Amino acid sequence: MSDHVVLHVKGRVLVGPEEVRDELWAVDGRITYERPPGAVETVGVAGWVLPGLVDAHCHVGLDQHGPVDDETSEKQALQDREAGTLLVRDAGSPSDTRWIDAREDLPKIIRAGRHIARTRRYIRNYAHEIEPGDLVAYVAREARRGDGWVKLVGDWIDREVGDLSPCWPRGEVEAAIAEAHRLGARVTAHCFAEDSLRDLVEAGIDCVEHATGLTEDTIPLFAERGVAIVPTLVNIATFPHLADGGEAKFPVWSAHMRRLHARRYDTVRAAYDAGIPVFVGTDAGGSMAHGLVAAEVAELVKAGIPPVDALSATAWRARTWLGRPVLEEGAPADLVVYEEDPRADVRALAAPSRIVLNGRIVG
Repeated sequence: MSDHVVLHVKGRVLVGPEEVRDELWAVDGRITYERPPGAVETVGVAGWVLPGLVDAHCHVGLDQHGPVDDETSEKQALQDREAGTLLVRDAGSPSDTRWIDAREDLPKIIRAGRHIARTRRYIRNYAHEIEPGDLVAYVAREARRGDGWVKLVGDWIDREVGDLSPCWPRGEVEAAIAEAHRLGARVTAHCFAEDSLRDLVEAGIDCVEHATGLTEDTIPLFAERGVAIVPTLVNIATFPHLADGGEAKFPVWSAHMRRLHARRYDTVRAAYDAGIPVFVGTDAGGSMAHGLVAAEVAELVKAGIPPVDALSATAWRARTWLGRPVLEEGAPADLVVYEEDPRADVRALAAPSRIVLNGRIVG
């Protein structure tokens, strides 16, 4: 082998929650655990090393008004990168962000295409707003455009009812999920309330976002089917503010949102205890800031999930769930370095000392 310029990472490399190695090298952007013959070390990094963090519910290319320009999308991606998020599952965006794939200094994105919502049953300018008869066709369209995921809006406020209610009839959602699976895509859905969950899970859905409506009736069903949840607790914290804003016009909805908020930690802990896969997502974009992954991990711990499992929900287990490698031989050298052991205290995630993307120090 000819001489290579390499990055030498030393300290405590957390290959897994319990598997620790002393060092690794990044050669041509890839991880190796064997020092390359003839390597010339020019840069060394030391500390506690994790695989690049995952934000499994993040919207690059979206703000509170809808799609944004490329400059704003770049700023959003950089905010996530600075927080150590190097892999994003973009859970719905109306912007075309594929140009980011050519940028080796920006996080990698797994896209779910654009949200698919019922007409006038979601935030304006965010989604394809359609009727149930068109659901299969739109799911097929977004399955082909995305990176293995499709995003439905499973429930939203029905202004005629004055409360949250399901958006899709059971038959149409079954056919749509079957079509997504036929095309090789998984399906996830935004769901706040209780009533939409059973139909979605029995229809074959793969994941539910927020999932604040989980109850003792539906938690066993999720566990039995292996349906994952991404609680987005940093977003659920905004429910009281939203409820206050809608109190005068929709008092029933406001009271419902407050109840969902009040039991949020109990809901997440009950889901975890039942064996439901729980992953970290911040709902960045829209009204939420980017770069909140450390805060979301801390919220999962506050809900009662053990720190190492909460950490895994943004690191090893999250990457495996999304089909991406961790700190293994030959994997892209996407990693985050900390001065303290994040397994001992997840608050360490808020202060990365070095960020390495494709073998290059970018922060």
